[in-house]
Amino acid sequence: MATLQELVLTPENAPHLIADTKALVDSELSSKGITAAPLKAAYKAVTAFAPGYYDEAITAILPGVVYQLEPYWADFKASGGADFGDFLAKRPEQVTESLLAVTDDMAENSGRAAVVKAYKMVRGSAGKNIEPAIPALGALVQKYAR
Repeated sequence: MATLQELVLTPENAPHLIADTKALVDSELSSKGITAAPLKAAYKAVTAFAPGYYDEAITAILPGVVYQLEPYWADFKASGGADFGDFLAKRPEQVTESLLAVTDDMAENSGRAAVVKAYKMVRGSAGKNIEPAIPALGALVQKYAR
């Protein structure tokens, strides 16, 4: 059986997956209220002060995200479930920590001070912003894993 990475991270999927991931991030950010002001400020800082970094970051983060979701995907497939987003949504804390492990590693290894500063500004509240996006992320992954 193919791994989630082998199913999702194909050259054919890449441009569409990147575009859909960016749309998901943009949608999640636009749906946030004033409580997400630091997150929106960090997003704006990254896109303004590091042109092209957003696209690079999405491209760079996807393999780590898919890697972190691999054990959940295996459990989901073994369970015979139909909706990966719903499956993930039932494990919000675990999935959130798995995803944050990817961004923590990226921030730790980033040579861009503005990006690291922006990340540190939002890291403490990141979980509450990730959890509502988990069902949509699961649906996105499932779309490309078929």
